Amino acid sequence: MKKSAILIAALISAAPLSAAPPEGIATEATKAANARVAAELPIADQKDFENANRGFLAKIPGDKILNADGSVAWDSRQFDFVEGAAPDTVNPSLWRQAKLNSIHGLFEVVPGIYQIRGYDLAQMTLIAGKTGWIIVDPLTTPAPAKAGLALANKTLGERPVVAVIFTHSHGDHFGGIAGVAAPEDIQSGKIQIIAPHGFLAESVGESVIAGTAMNRRVQYQFGTALPVGKTGHVGGGLGQKLSSGDISLVPPTRSISKDGETLVVDGITFDFMDAGETEAPAEMIFYLPQFRALHSAEVATRTFHNVLTPRGALVRDTLKWSKVIDAMLARYGDKSDVMLASHHWPTWGPDNVQTALKNQRGIYRYVHDQTMRQANQGATMDEIAENIGEPDFAKTDFGVRDYYGTLNHNSKAVYQRYFGWWDVVPAHYHELPPVEASKKYVAAMGGTDRALAVGEKAFNEGDYRWAATVFNHIVFADPTSEAAKKWLASTYEQLGFQAEAGSWRNIYLVGARELREGNNSKNSISSANAKVLSGIPAVDLFDAMATRFNPAKMQGDGGIIRFWFPDRQEAVSIDLGKSVMFPRREDYAITREGSDTQITISRDLFTRLLMRKVTAPELIRDKEMLISGNTALLAAMFGALDEVNPQFDIVTP
Repeated sequence: MKKSAILIAALISAAPLSAAPPEGIATEATKAANARVAAELPIADQKDFENANRGFLAKIPGDKILNADGSVAWDSRQFDFVEGAAPDTVNPSLWRQAKLNSIHGLFEVVPGIYQIRGYDLAQMTLIAGKTGWIIVDPLTTPAPAKAGLALANKTLGERPVVAVIFTHSHGDHFGGIAGVAAPEDIQSGKIQIIAPHGFLAESVGESVIAGTAMNRRVQYQFGTALPVGKTGHVGGGLGQKLSSGDISLVPPTRSISKDGETLVVDGITFDFMDAGETEAPAEMIFYLPQFRALHSAEVATRTFHNVLTPRGALVRDTLKWSKVIDAMLARYGDKSDVMLASHHWPTWGPDNVQTALKNQRGIYRYVHDQTMRQANQGATMDEIAENIGEPDFAKTDFGVRDYYGTLNHNSKAVYQRYFGWWDVVPAHYHELPPVEASKKYVAAMGGTDRALAVGEKAFNEGDYRWAATVFNHIVFADPTSEAAKKWLASTYEQLGFQAEAGSWRNIYLVGARELREGNNSKNSISSANAKVLSGIPAVDLFDAMATRFNPAKMQGDGGIIRFWFPDRQEAVSIDLGKSVMFPRREDYAITREGSDTQITISRDLFTRLLMRKVTAPELIRDKEMLISGNTALLAAMFGALDEVNPQFDIVTP
């Protein structure tokens, strides 16, 4: 009887005690965590607000900026709720940053330099040249860039665009080019496109080769499908959010050397300094001696940046990053009356500029050196992240806080850059895949009900990281468990409510949303549209196609296919084997010699073919695609390409 009573008591205690808590309510543990943040930081400091509002001239009229198809690219009212004290469901430090990022309009930085801020994740800078506008970083999508330019022309006087500068190879800094520069004006030389060396190759790598997975991850990092509000998206830290629409990509007409150079553009002297392999593989900053103004691109903004961005990218070099900022400080610090960037608001005054640069230099050097110090003492990646701490100046300088990148996440990135993903623990070298491991974990805990009880106990104690681990194992072991999904969603929600980083908040809240509502989100931007695909070299396009090559689908022995694009004078050969599809750029028009199959087609039509706007039989019938040799080889190549799944599952297996 005694043993039976003990067994019954154990079974009762193992059962879930209650249903998952209701959506959108901060627990007492979350309220307490956010209250501690408010008490530890000078949240009421107004200096950043003074700078963010300084020089205001006008706002874009109307509430909405529309894309060409009538869809909404940006709604100026969406962040009106971000006012007053932080609600319980938002970290007070992130709420403060969201207030600052929500300030929008046309601003004068100094006479002759203006910014469009608050209509996209990034900011667009306009410099008044001798005859027209020099535009720096024309936002993510065309509609806000076009509306911003129209506002500047209306407020400051009509000027033609004479040059566009892309400071680096990220889509939110070049994707809106179509809104400010017509293709014919670029082709004729009327508008220069200036970018750092390597810009096009790096843009292609992120937008096309890794585009499908990256766009899916973007939904999490930027919360593109989250409802905007106090329990949803409140801001991304680096800016409020991405605008919606199709990005564009055009090749630069002038590349700046890796050694930097001085260039006069429409009467304005630009002293360009290379900043590649910092925030982006291809990046540059510049100094304008005429204005005593330093434009720091995205190398130094008003947040700690990502060293390994959650959307996915190459791991960045924090040591070099700190040294580039130090070079900016040494070269331009005492010469700069103002520092502006492609995100956030400017900093005025030489002393303030130098302090900002010192602290930006310091935060990247801190995470680098403290990660390596602990690693060289034998600490693992996760141990370092838990014990990384923060530098003294992070308590008073909001510009180095974890609004976008975080010390925890970035220390792991530093570790990965030097050592890779393995922490040298043998058990971690060849672990079980998630589903198989989760089934064993749940079984070891005594089954789903007992595991749910463990997770619920952790949740009720405010131990949300452990609760997330437990509930995630249950979901991956049994995706049909609605109780586990609801509890995991509630856990993610509390973690999101506490997060200081906008990206962390978005990641947790998107995960919660998909657990509750299913995987039905849609991207708000597209990096694989016709404008992007047509703007990249043909060999890079085929490199992206090769990442879809599935050996299991390959029929036949393969051979050599040569493509000739007469309108671009581009030739590419494809060495198609049973296991590998290898493209190679050629320097001459194709001939039958050395190839099994020959195709002649324009790049525009080939792009339309890839996007399924036309079919190969239609093009062959209309003689717009000429094919000779082994026609079956072309069919074999296309037949071996996997269909991409832009909406693959993440929070469920």
